[in-house]
Amino acid sequence: MENFDVIVIGAGPGGYVAAIRAAQLGKKVAIIEKRKTLGGTCLNVGCIPSKALLDSSEEFDKAKHKLGDHGITVGTVKIDIKKMMERKDKVVSEVTSGVEYLMKKNKITRYMGLGKFISKTEISISSDDGKTETIEGTNIIIATGSTPIEIPPLPIDGKTLITSDHAIALDEVPNHLIIVGAGVIGLELGSVWARLGAKVTIVELLPRLFGTADAATASYTQRLLEKQGLTFLFETKVHGAKVKGKKVEVEIEAKDGTKSILDGDKVLVSIGRRPNTDGLGAKEIGIEFTERGRIKVKQNHFQTNIPNIYAIGDVIDGPMLAHKAEDEGIALAEMLAGKAGHVNYRAIPWVVYTWPEVAWVGSGEEELKAQGIEYKVGKSMFKANARSKAMNEPDGQVKVLSDKKTDKLLGVHIVGPRASDMIAEIAVAFEFGASAEDIARSTHAHPTLSEVIREAAMDADAKWSIHS
Repeated sequence: MENFDVIVIGAGPGGYVAAIRAAQLGKKVAIIEKRKTLGGTCLNVGCIPSKALLDSSEEFDKAKHKLGDHGITVGTVKIDIKKMMERKDKVVSEVTSGVEYLMKKNKITRYMGLGKFISKTEISISSDDGKTETIEGTNIIIATGSTPIEIPPLPIDGKTLITSDHAIALDEVPNHLIIVGAGVIGLELGSVWARLGAKVTIVELLPRLFGTADAATASYTQRLLEKQGLTFLFETKVHGAKVKGKKVEVEIEAKDGTKSILDGDKVLVSIGRRPNTDGLGAKEIGIEFTERGRIKVKQNHFQTNIPNIYAIGDVIDGPMLAHKAEDEGIALAEMLAGKAGHVNYRAIPWVVYTWPEVAWVGSGEEELKAQGIEYKVGKSMFKANARSKAMNEPDGQVKVLSDKKTDKLLGVHIVGPRASDMIAEIAVAFEFGASAEDIARSTHAHPTLSEVIREAAMDADAKWSIHS
C-alpha cells in the first residue's frame, strides 16, 4: 500500500489547487477523481463551459443588435449551435488538459476512480473497470464539490426536465425555456438561450434576485434583464410538471394562491446545489456533519472532528464558489506545511456573468441596516463614463458603501460591462482594509471602465465626484 503525506479526494478547483500547493511545499501528494478529466464540475460542466457559451451568445447578440451602431454591416446573422457546442467542448478540453499537465509538472500521483474512506487514514479507490486499490495518507482532504439539487415535483429525465449539466449541451434553441430558480446558474444559462432566440421564463420562490446581494442592485439588474426579454415570476411555487411528447406543462402557484400552467419545451431545474458526499464513507468513519448536510470543520482551519481529515469548498459552509474553494485549498496546504494559511471571507467576490455583469464584495445596505452600522453611499453610472460610451455599453452603475465614521469600505456593488474583472480591485482594497478615500485618491487610467469605481468612491468619501 502506497503512503502519501496528503491525499486529496476530488480534483475540482479546491482539490487540484490544494494538491499543487501541497506539492510545491514539499509534500508527497495523491489526488483522486472519478471523472476521466480533471477540474471537477467547474471546468467540465459548470463555470468554464457556461462562460464559453455566454461569450458565444454575447458575440451573436452583438452582431445582431449592436454592430450597426459602430457602422459595421454584417447582413443576416445566423447561429450554428453544433459549431458553438464544439467550440465550448474545445475550451473545456484545453483547460482540463492544462490541469492534467499541472499534476505531472508537480509530480502529483493521479488516481481515477471513486474514493471512499475505509479507515481514518486509508482510502479505497474503485475504478469503472471494477478494479479496487487502497492508498494511505497522513492527511486527507475532502474536496468533492457539489451536485445540482433535485426535487420530487420535477424529476430530472435529462431531456425535457434538465439540470445545468444538460442545459450547456442542448442541440437546438428551445422555443420556451422555463427555469426554476433565479440564482446565478439560472440567470446565466437563461441569458445564453434568450440571446439565441428562446423565450425564457424564470420562476423563483423568493421575492427578488440575489438574496445575498444589495437589494437595489438586484432590482436594477432585474430591470436590465427584463429589457433583454427575460420574464420573472417571483414568490411563485412550482407544484409539478407533465411531459407531453416534446412539450411540458408546469403547474405554478402565485403568491395570492392563483394557480396556472406554463407551457414550454424544456424545464431547467436550477434551485441550488448540495454537497457531493454520497458514497464517500465519511459518516461511516465518524466524520460529523452540520444540520444542512455539510461537513463540519473548525472555522478557518478546515479540520473535521477527525484530526488528520480536512474539508474545503462546497462540502463545507460558505458560498459555493470556485475561487472560494481555491483559496481554502491554498490556505489548508500551507497550514499542513506549517505556514499561516488564511482566507478572508469578507474579501471574496461574487460574480454573475450576465450582460451587463454583476459583481460585489462585502455587505449590501439591508445587511448594514440590520446590523445597526451607520454608512455612507456613493454612486456612479456607466453612462457618464467615456470608455463605456466608446464601447456603446451605457448600462450599469457602481455603488460604494463605507463606514460613516471611519470611511472604511463595507461593500461595493458593480453592475456593468466587465464587472467580473473590475471587482478584483475591490477584493484587494478589502484585503488592505482600504477606505473609500483610498480608492478615490488612487490614479485610475483614463479612459477606462474602472474610473466608474473611482467616481463612486469619491461620491462616498465626501460627495466630490467629478464626472457625475
